[in-house]
Amino acid sequence: MNSYTPTDIAGKLASGFLRNPLTVVLGVFLLAIGYLALNIMPREENPQMVVSGSTVIVALPGASAAEIQKVIVKPLERKLKEVKGVENIMSMAMDNVGVVNAAFYIGEEKEDSNLKIYDKIMQNADMFPKGAMTPIIKPLDIDVDIPVVSVAFYSKNEAMSKTELYDKVKEIQHRINGLENVAVTELKGGNKHQFNIEVDLHKLSGYNISMGQIVQGVQSLSYSVPAVKNRTKENEIIMLGVKNAIEREEDIGEIIIAQYMGSPVYLKQVAKVTSSYDIQNFKSATISQKDESGNFTPLQNQVTLTVSKLQGTNAVVIADAVKKELELYKESLNKEGIGFVITRNDGERANEAVNELVFHLLLSIVIIAILLILVLGWRESLIVTFTVPAILAITLFVAYLSGQTINRITLFAFLLSLGLLVDAAIIVIENIHRHFHSKEAQHESVDDIMIKATDEIGPPTNIATLAIIMTMVPMAFVGQMMGQFMKPIPANVPVALIASLFVAYIFTPYLAARMLKKPTFSDEEKH
Repeated sequence: MNSYTPTDIAGKLASGFLRNPLTVVLGVFLLAIGYLALNIMPREENPQMVVSGSTVIVALPGASAAEIQKVIVKPLERKLKEVKGVENIMSMAMDNVGVVNAAFYIGEEKEDSNLKIYDKIMQNADMFPKGAMTPIIKPLDIDVDIPVVSVAFYSKNEAMSKTELYDKVKEIQHRINGLENVAVTELKGGNKHQFNIEVDLHKLSGYNISMGQIVQGVQSLSYSVPAVKNRTKENEIIMLGVKNAIEREEDIGEIIIAQYMGSPVYLKQVAKVTSSYDIQNFKSATISQKDESGNFTPLQNQVTLTVSKLQGTNAVVIADAVKKELELYKESLNKEGIGFVITRNDGERANEAVNELVFHLLLSIVIIAILLILVLGWRESLIVTFTVPAILAITLFVAYLSGQTINRITLFAFLLSLGLLVDAAIIVIENIHRHFHSKEAQHESVDDIMIKATDEIGPPTNIATLAIIMTMVPMAFVGQMMGQFMKPIPANVPVALIASLFVAYIFTPYLAARMLKKPTFSDEEKH
């Protein structure tokens, strides 16, 4: 039974766990949950910002830009300013259409913000003039606008057309889009199939035909007529349907667009129809690679497939899933003369950053251990060294429970707190070391020395740790982009400091009682 009665939480924790058989179980449990959290926490290179906003598009056919500004844009601006959380509004008035962008303060919940915009517009739908079309509300979604993986596909076969390459990549896009936690996939730099109608303006004027008649004629046959269902007396279902009248360029050429002197005028008489690619698309992407001799190959067209992830998901897992899916197509793509290169892999970079952090943490622990060996001794050094992974394990697990991801800012928070984590453990072990080597403590039991030494430094250590935590609190109230970016620091550093107190008060006396040895003093030294 201990003769010393602790008065502070530090001494009470030391007393409660000093001879408790569950202390070892607790230590193993903390290290296990920390290791588990490190492996299952989503990893990403940069934290995803919560940026909300909506674009409202209202069309009024036939109205000029000045009219749109007066009857569409200004009333819409006034109503959107009433929405709580809107930081600024930008608008644009053009002929026939008005566009208003509402940006919310950074940190506002995306779903709530978009719902507020929708409700406000629907409640005031009568403010738009007669003839205005139903407003189109498009939410701004920056979460999925930044890709984590980019893959460049290129043709090794010169005879392959641009549309063939695009079609092949389109098939792969469809499969990748179905992978778990993939938000958006997008193709850039490709060319789609398209029927091109090149009108001869001289022939057009000769037949006295307008471009509008050509557009109307083509549109009239570009829709598929849906099937019609009916039942007979025998209770059989009959389905009738008309297939699309436009399937080849010859079908377009046979469209009658007008009559001239009693005879029909076909589109092929005034225009050249070809089945090709979207010639109006001037966007393109090219790629050049190093060959075996180290020289760059000539630039060639490519189709880039970008993959974005859902917020809070693991970029490493998604990137690996995309790579695995691409490997399934590698052999068939090679046969068709298509190669691909992964040009961006945030998952790989995030994984490297986390692994580098773990290496630096281990390196820091070794440095701390060496310094403590020189100052206190190797036994004391081992005791303090154990506390660092235990504290980080608690911090990682709490971060995982709060839905955080491991990114460069989270890693910075851990590195920032690393120097502060060992303070409490060093203070406790130093006081225990002092008591152990004190002549006055020779007749005291080891348990009493542990509890007394820990209890003595409790109040000043608690206050000092609280003071450091308070310096981190203001960072949690920083707004805008910087506040979102630095959020992991005030979220993780205080948790790590609080954990360092509990670990120091529980495990440092426990390990010291079993590893440290009381020095023996001669009778002359005692007197």
